[in-house]
Amino acid sequence: MLMSIPSPSSGSLDLGPITLRMYGFMIALGVIAAVWLMGKRFMSKGINPDHASGLAMWIVPAGIIGARAYHVITDWRRFEGNWGEAVQIWRGGLGILGGVIFGLVAAFFYCRKHELDIKEVMDGVAPALALAQSIGRWGNYFNQELFGRPTNLPWGLQIDQRKRPIEYVAEETFHPTFLYESLWNALVVFTLIKLGKLGKLPSGLLMAAYFALYSIGRLWIEALRIDEASNLAGLRINLWVFSAVLIASISLLVTKTKQHAETNSTQQAHQE
Repeated sequence: MLMSIPSPSSGSLDLGPITLRMYGFMIALGVIAAVWLMGKRFMSKGINPDHASGLAMWIVPAGIIGARAYHVITDWRRFEGNWGEAVQIWRGGLGILGGVIFGLVAAFFYCRKHELDIKEVMDGVAPALALAQSIGRWGNYFNQELFGRPTNLPWGLQIDQRKRPIEYVAEETFHPTFLYESLWNALVVFTLIKLGKLGKLPSGLLMAAYFALYSIGRLWIEALRIDEASNLAGLRINLWVFSAVLIASISLLVTKTKQHAETNSTQQAHQE
């Protein structure tokens, strides 16, 4: 192996009497970055940036609960007979889609409570959500989990033998799917910000664009993964789920954008 990415020897860092679990630390860093970006975007939309931290106080707990619930439900066989592990989130296992759905529900109630325009808020949240994911995915790196098929590419990820699936125990380097998803999400952040500046999408649809873009990346990344997962008709459940999310989000984007264009055209005709 001339080149490869080494994996950390431990998923935690001992700081005297405190043990810092890197999985949770990376998620926390992602949340901090997301709150910062939300605040910047809220300010540009005339929304009090203090709502960024207030919103996070609602979204983060709901998101963690939803993400863990999604993971446990879709991979319930992994916990059968040992349900105590279902709450051990520091060992990894958060389903992004469940977290996003629960987080959006929490955001809806927050906006109602504070009389905020949910559409404007969602346009501010969408890029921040992708940024949180881009950073948080590094937690999988420290846990040596959710890697892809074996590869001899220069950026192959070294995985400890004890962490490899039994059928790949003789392999040494694997696709670093955590890195692929982190980089993809970073691209999603910049794309969403650019779309927002162009003003081509009706208010509130930036979140639909997020779902579409994230699903595209997640589908090809999911196809590379070899970790144990529940299957449906021979395919990982997440492949079916994100295919449905992609279709639904694109359909919503096309329909709402077309309606918006027709409405603008009608209004211009009346003004003339």
